[in-house]
Amino acid sequence: MLSTYVFFTFLDTSSKYLVLAGVSVLIVAWVRFAVHVVLVGALLRGWRQPVRFRPVNLPAHVLRGLFLFGSTIFNVLALRSLQLAETTSIYFFGPMVITALAGPLLGEWAGWRRWLAIVAAFTGVLIITRPGVGVFGIGHLFALGSMLSNCFYVIMTRRMSATETSESLILFSALAPTVLLLPLLPFSFSLPHDGWHWFILLMLGVFGGVGHWLLVQAYRLATTTALAPYPYSQMVWMIISGWIVFKQFPDRWTLLGAAIIVASGLYIVHREHRLRLQSRAASDVEAEALAKKL
Repeated sequence: MLSTYVFFTFLDTSSKYLVLAGVSVLIVAWVRFAVHVVLVGALLRGWRQPVRFRPVNLPAHVLRGLFLFGSTIFNVLALRSLQLAETTSIYFFGPMVITALAGPLLGEWAGWRRWLAIVAAFTGVLIITRPGVGVFGIGHLFALGSMLSNCFYVIMTRRMSATETSESLILFSALAPTVLLLPLLPFSFSLPHDGWHWFILLMLGVFGGVGHWLLVQAYRLATTTALAPYPYSQMVWMIISGWIVFKQFPDRWTLLGAAIIVASGLYIVHREHRLRLQSRAASDVEAEALAKKL
């Protein structure tokens, strides 16, 4: 899981580097997904058992893929004007939004303690963006759009995981935007200028594809609850990468807002773990009582 978010940091850092060098945002996003598709087929050896990639609900796969593309392209647009740590901090508000949306969309309602954590995290977002004091800009708006797109992507993943294979979920999330956006590429004239930029562009798919593959491996080896805190390690890598590559270090307000968001997210992880243990204990008591009656 730690390696996963190192690769995702490489992905965001490389994307920011390319768009600042003048490469088209659409080209950056499309190549990231196109190489991802090739790597998924190679890493998962799709030619051996193609049935594993067969979709049950193809329209849902396409919609989920577009949400992931929206998250990616909004993030790349945000990176043109924001620091890596800023976009990541806003992105970390996503789990709180998912917790709020899980009630009406999935029937998983949050209690008052988790709602307090959501409000606290939103306060952290306001500290980072500081609307009304001349800080909030188009980059923050793109970062929020990226975060919201990713939230719907995650919610659709939860709903579809009951009927779709993990291989199909990984493949079609990248294949859908790769195919649908192919006709738009001729209108994107800002290509890399030299071999170094072409190399970085192609590496985007490697960073994204290997990162998602490592993510799948992590969930095969450990429970969701055990892995839940590890995404927040990306904040450390983003700060280091932004300082080394772009000579940017987040200001105190960004660090304060990020700390509040991370603390709120970790509390929600802790609370959901406690509720899961209580539910399991209650089920064990009910089973024991039923056994005694029988």
